[in-house]
Amino acid sequence: MSYDDFPWFKSQAVNAILHVEEPSPNHFYWPKIDIDLTLEMIKHPERFPLQTKQ
Repeated sequence: MSYDDFPWFKSQAVNAILHVEEPSPNHFYWPKIDIDLTLEMIKHPERFPLQTKQ
């Protein structure tokens, strides 16, 4: 996962990034930074161009 595709992780502490849950198959949630991503989004970020600007 690159910071260009997932800029939300760039300024986060390692423990926030490593604390990830899988509430359902192929759906990942980082509760400390309130980010939800699916496996499809992670594998193919070009299909999901909406990103926040930091």
